[in-house]
Amino acid sequence: MRPEPLRLPPHEWTARTSAHEARADALTAGHRARRVRGEAHPVEDFLYEYYSTRPAVLRRWHPGAGTVLEAAADGPAPHAGRRWYATAEDGAVGLDPAAFLADRGDTVAFVHRLLAATAARPAFTGCFGLHEWAMVYRQGEHRHPLPLRLGQAGTDAVVEAAPVRCTHFDAFRFFTPAAVGLNRVQPTRATQPDLEQPGCLHATMDLYKWAAKLGPAVPGELLLDCFALARDVRELDMRASPYDLRDLGRAPVPIETPAGRTEYAAAQRGFAERGAALRARLLDVTGALLGGRDTDAGTSAAGRTVGV
Repeated sequence: MRPEPLRLPPHEWTARTSAHEARADALTAGHRARRVRGEAHPVEDFLYEYYSTRPAVLRRWHPGAGTVLEAAADGPAPHAGRRWYATAEDGAVGLDPAAFLADRGDTVAFVHRLLAATAARPAFTGCFGLHEWAMVYRQGEHRHPLPLRLGQAGTDAVVEAAPVRCTHFDAFRFFTPAAVGLNRVQPTRATQPDLEQPGCLHATMDLYKWAAKLGPAVPGELLLDCFALARDVRELDMRASPYDLRDLGRAPVPIETPAGRTEYAAAQRGFAERGAALRARLLDVTGALLGGRDTDAGTSAAGRTVGV
């Protein structure tokens, strides 16, 4: 039996809507301005391109599952009539969990399994961002039109000198052919719940992806918290990459040096802590939606430590 929903009076949901829209506008201002000018930024625009989420989607506030919006004097909340929302006889509007799960139940179950499995593991901080280096290893053409800070030969030497220990499939799949065999693990989509761990920068960035995929079930504030964390993580990801970003105002984190590795691991631990809090909030959402459903399928290694 589901608990009684939280009811928000009009003055509360209108205030939260306005605050959300203002925060979203501030977070996306640079991207929107560049889009008008026909410009692109290799660091800041990545989240929009890779995750295919438009600023307009980020700007739309949702109360989240388990919260209903009481009707205002002039009628129900603007969410009335939107997909997966239901309007009660008194005009209160809220997400219909049954309708949402009927369409998105498999997605909710997968996200729940993956996040629970990731949360159960200790954070590993010994990869030093070499996934980005492996994406350009021994290859003349690169994903970003930026110079390599150490040149091609110097970049290749860094990859060959240090063990590559990437557990994230969506990073690993962009490795160059020559780099694939250098990785200590060989992630696949099927083994994703078995390998992802909370110290991984890409797993932390993906919290934004999962929040977006859960759509209106996720409170708008949580979606923007995940987006803001992903933006910060992306900054470190690129500053620690082999690309030279100094012309873009980004000082390198030279992971080829002991000092750079120390700096990277410290930042990684901080992001893992922030990610753990957001992961727990997302699990609250998926757990409440799923109720007593069986979510153990596919997580035989949920508590397994990643050996890399």
